[in-house]
Amino acid sequence: MSRKIVGILPNYYVHVLDLNTNITTLEVGPQNLVLQDNHTQEAGPLPFVTIPPGHYCTVNNPIDRSKPIAEGKLYELRFGQQEVRLHGEPFPLYPGEVLADSSSPKDFARAVKKLPVIKAEHGIHLRALVDIPAGDDGPAHKSGDEWQLKGPLTYIPRPAEIEVVKLVKPIVVNQGQALRLKARQQLQDVDGIERCTGEEWLIRSIGGYLPGVYEDVVEVVDSYTLTPSDALHIRANENYTDQFGKQRSIGSEWLVTLKDTESYIPDITEEVVRVVKLTVLSNLQYCVVQNPLGRDGKPRLGCRELRKGPATFFLHPGENLEKGIQDSIILESDEALVITAQEDFEDVLTDGTKERRTPGDRWMVHGPCDFIPRIEMGPLEHRKALPLNENEGVYVRDTQTGQVRAIVGPQSYLLQASEVLYEKVLTPLIEEILREGGGVGDASIRKVAYFQGAQDPTMYGKTRNKTRVVTYRCPSNCCVQVYNYIEKTARVIFGPDLVVLEPHETFNVLSLSGGKPKKENALKTIVLMLGPDFMTDHITVETSDHARLKIAVAMNNEFRVERGNPESEAKLFSVPDFIGFACREVASRIRGMVASVPFEQFHKYSSDIITAAVFGKTVDGKTKSELVFKANNLVISNIDIQSIEPVDQQMRDSLSKSVQMAIEISTRSIERYAQHEAKRTEQEARGLLERQKLQNEMEAEEARKELLELQAIASAVESTGQAKAEAQAQAERLLIEGQSAIEMAKLKAEATRIEMNSDLESQTKSQEAEIQFLREQNELQIQRAKDLSNIEVTKCSTMVNSMKKEIIKRIAQSGTESKIQLLKGLGIQSVLLTDGKTPINLYGNPSGGYIPQAP
Repeated sequence: MSRKIVGILPNYYVHVLDLNTNITTLEVGPQNLVLQDNHTQEAGPLPFVTIPPGHYCTVNNPIDRSKPIAEGKLYELRFGQQEVRLHGEPFPLYPGEVLADSSSPKDFARAVKKLPVIKAEHGIHLRALVDIPAGDDGPAHKSGDEWQLKGPLTYIPRPAEIEVVKLVKPIVVNQGQALRLKARQQLQDVDGIERCTGEEWLIRSIGGYLPGVYEDVVEVVDSYTLTPSDALHIRANENYTDQFGKQRSIGSEWLVTLKDTESYIPDITEEVVRVVKLTVLSNLQYCVVQNPLGRDGKPRLGCRELRKGPATFFLHPGENLEKGIQDSIILESDEALVITAQEDFEDVLTDGTKERRTPGDRWMVHGPCDFIPRIEMGPLEHRKALPLNENEGVYVRDTQTGQVRAIVGPQSYLLQASEVLYEKVLTPLIEEILREGGGVGDASIRKVAYFQGAQDPTMYGKTRNKTRVVTYRCPSNCCVQVYNYIEKTARVIFGPDLVVLEPHETFNVLSLSGGKPKKENALKTIVLMLGPDFMTDHITVETSDHARLKIAVAMNNEFRVERGNPESEAKLFSVPDFIGFACREVASRIRGMVASVPFEQFHKYSSDIITAAVFGKTVDGKTKSELVFKANNLVISNIDIQSIEPVDQQMRDSLSKSVQMAIEISTRSIERYAQHEAKRTEQEARGLLERQKLQNEMEAEEARKELLELQAIASAVESTGQAKAEAQAQAERLLIEGQSAIEMAKLKAEATRIEMNSDLESQTKSQEAEIQFLREQNELQIQRAKDLSNIEVTKCSTMVNSMKKEIIKRIAQSGTESKIQLLKGLGIQSVLLTDGKTPINLYGNPSGGYIPQAP
């Protein structure tokens, strides 16, 4: 029976099922419930649901409280509905009721939630789940409507009717910020302005802003802080009136500077193109502004405006700098500017006068000065004076007259306004000849090596400056011909000298033969060597008996010229290939002469035959000494036969044998003559040798005689000097021993003295060190005592200074007063202490003793 009695505590409940009626009833405590046989305990005992203040819970399937609840009767539940219960008396759950978000009836902590508290300036976004009629708590709403409640308030949830979408926090708009919003559907904003779907606008009010239900926050827009050196380039995206009350059309652009406002937040209809920096021009700077802004605020397309420093400005939309900020042109005393006018304008000169300039005018501005070109001026040409050393120059062409002239130093030349540098063009052959020192050809030609030694080091490996005057250093005993193709005249320059070409002059190039035998055009040169010089050639001849020979000849040559005579000088270059011309002439003469004589005669008298053939003979039959070519005054003064070789191999062998036989005969005759000379020389040498022997024997006998005399004298000296030497040596020995003993005694005395001094010095230093140690130790102890006394004095002084006079006085009297108080406690009126030997007179003291007065 004990198991069917259920004890229910206060604020607890149980659910009991009646098996007969199948009805579950609620029983609450405090009570002892006796269960009948037809009753079963379905749940419990369970605690009442307690909701603290500011909390709520949601009950699913709540009972219908509009109908009476009878004990033992069936409760009517509102299935599928929810009921929010707030703070109040604890309540039980009827059978069928369930706490939302609770795992079991015993654990209802998770089901009890805090009521949403909406702070000031905050809100709660709500959505209607069903149609809500109008009531005390608000207007009517259709299902799907959304609205927002602003704080401060405490929201009581209605989960069956209203869905909490989110808690809305205010967006703080600080100074220099704006809130950009976008409408999700047609609405009326906080200022009462109608907004259509998708429209954007700005909230500029400083403080917290609570976005509406249909307002989306796009972004928080920061303002642009304008400084004296920054401006904003703004473009309008539609027609509207801006923040300053100006009407703007779509596409128009303008600047917002610090003069307009300190900070700027662009409107939705505005676009910030870029931040424009302040353009600063210093005192020596300028710029040209293209498409400058006119007085009507519109750019003047196609116009240009010059702005000089010092100045500061912003470039307006459409304006741009032509070539950026430019420095003024600083001209030194040797510099100038060539200016061309492109427009008609009135120029102000340096002296203040005015001059009219028309398009196409050219003039120069000379330094020293600083110059800023006007916009009416064309491209400027900067010119600097050309420093020309001696033997240096440039070609200058006058653009007005076309005349070309050479300006040669030493001087500093500045081109005039109508003058330009002229480039003198030379043929590639002459360019190469100048680089190679005067001639080009095969390296085997002897004269090429001579030209290499005359190369100008300034032109080696470099390209010639065509505006510079062409010069050539003509070597000594040489000459160069220069031809003027305008005047059709030529002039000859003799070395050593510097050849300077005028603008219309060029070098006369000689094409000379070279090699052995001579080949035409082997050497190209502008230099004619006057000589004395020589030339060599190989000539093939044939005798009257048809013996063909190759003759190597060398000829000394020179040019005879009368300097200062134009005709004589002109003859030098009248034959372009004087080497080939002379060699051909000499070869023809030799061939003609050799062809008239047989080989044997030519072999015996080759030198005479060739010399006579080349130079010719006088009337009286004598050979001339030179050959003169009147065409160019070339003189052949000598001819040397270097070798003669037969062209035919058989003849060459026969000639070689004959030459060898002649050499053998000559060699034998020379040997015999040499043998005869050797024998004669031998006989003469033998006679001289016998005479020399006799002379040597006589001199030996005289020397032997002198030796015997010297030996006798030496013996006498030896006998008398031996005794003297022994006595002198004994005396020297005794003297040295005495001096050695004296020196030894001195050294011993000195050693003893040094030893005693060192011992004395050691003892002195030891005693001094000990005295110094004791002195420093005593000083340290004295200093320590002084420091301790100073510390005690400082301590006492500090303690005295830290206490007042009254405290010191009370401390001094504390001992006596304590003793007096002790005696008073014992009942003693007076006390006298004595040693018992000294008599004391108490009659003079009326009190019979001394009692100090209390302070």
